[in-house]
Amino acid sequence: MAEVRVPALVLAAGGGSRLGGRPKALLPYRGRPLLAHALATARAGGCTGTVAVLGAAADRVRARVATGDCRLVDNPDWRTGLGSSLRAGLAALPPDATAVLVLLVDTPGVTAEAVRRLLAAHTARTDLAACAWAGRRAHPVLIGAAHFPELRATATGDAGARALLAAHPVALVDCTGAGDPADLDTPADLARWGIP
Repeated sequence: MAEVRVPALVLAAGGGSRLGGRPKALLPYRGRPLLAHALATARAGGCTGTVAVLGAAADRVRARVATGDCRLVDNPDWRTGLGSSLRAGLAALPPDATAVLVLLVDTPGVTAEAVRRLLAAHTARTDLAACAWAGRRAHPVLIGAAHFPELRATATGDAGARALLAAHPVALVDCTGAGDPADLDTPADLARWGIP
């Protein structure tokens, strides 16, 4: 295969409705906003560039989060669910991307090591791979560029890439011991991750 170029696509548009309307991208985690944490994880894991999709409080996120060379994309339809953010992010990827690593902003336990393991599974533009934590498939996921058209067509509502991943074989990459895939959705989750 020619040069591998896998940017990270960080989905960070959520408004945190179950968290009292606190936008997830701005939640403080280990001294920085969750979006900054996710971008640092992607970079440290070896992704070739980053794209982040913003929605809720996009202006505040732009003003408060140091995103470096990350390409920021606004999704005015973020309230319709994850699918619209996925489509907006795909449209912003560089044309030479051979795959994309999709990372959710609200999974702070995903580590650079998990990203590295997933990137190591990428060998062709037809790849579909996901981290497996104790045998259970979860985020992040890697989607080869050959699947982008189908993903654009099927990413709707909060389903995201679910239809695509259900329609094709997905290689599971063992990430057990390389972090925690749990996401932040409830006040109890905030307490678990030490987020005030």
